[in-house]
Amino acid sequence: MKSNARNVSHMSRPGAAVPAGRRARHRAEIRNRLFQAALPLFAKKGYFDTTVEDITEAADVGKGTFFNYFPTKEHILATYGDERVAAVERALGRARTTKGPVMEILKELTSDAAGQSRQNPGVIRAIFAAHASCAPVRMGLQKRLQVSRQLLAEIFRIAQERGEVRRDFSPMELAWLAQLIVSGITMSWSMNPDSSLRKTAEDVWKLLDPGLRAGRGRAES
Repeated sequence: MKSNARNVSHMSRPGAAVPAGRRARHRAEIRNRLFQAALPLFAKKGYFDTTVEDITEAADVGKGTFFNYFPTKEHILATYGDERVAAVERALGRARTTKGPVMEILKELTSDAAGQSRQNPGVIRAIFAAHASCAPVRMGLQKRLQVSRQLLAEIFRIAQERGEVRRDFSPMELAWLAQLIVSGITMSWSMNPDSSLRKTAEDVWKLLDPGLRAGRGRAES
């Protein structure tokens, strides 16, 4: 009994080791809090006028804490890019296992990529401004776009093999064109947000869908 009591006492002391899983969850929580605090600030003040101190104050953490999670504020936007890569990875997983149409997965992915509910015009404008003006942001986001494009190309390849998508364009060409279209939709909407971004993306998909279908194009092989 005394031995058990000593063990409990040891674990409850302030200096006692915290289980690795709990530490990881705590770190993930703080990192996400900083990320979620930064986006509305970028929207309100602009990316360049938002300081690290602004972000840590909004996240209710110490200023020095920021640098335990992000080397610079540019890396906040890199996290945004990571989320998009993860979304395409999940879509590819569904495409590989679904017995239903892959085109439905592409539709949802396209609509979601341009229409996440949490986004607003200011956030998107801040992201594009940072991409255009800041080399570290541009390099990071371009790298993630390339990874996403490769994953998206694999989804198109699966759709072609199943006879759903035209074959006169390579999967990589289709992925590149899809990314250009989504980027164009997103940028244009951020300048003139007269409807929800998701609805705009869904309306554009209605125009794109027939042109992607098998049986269209220069020649089917």
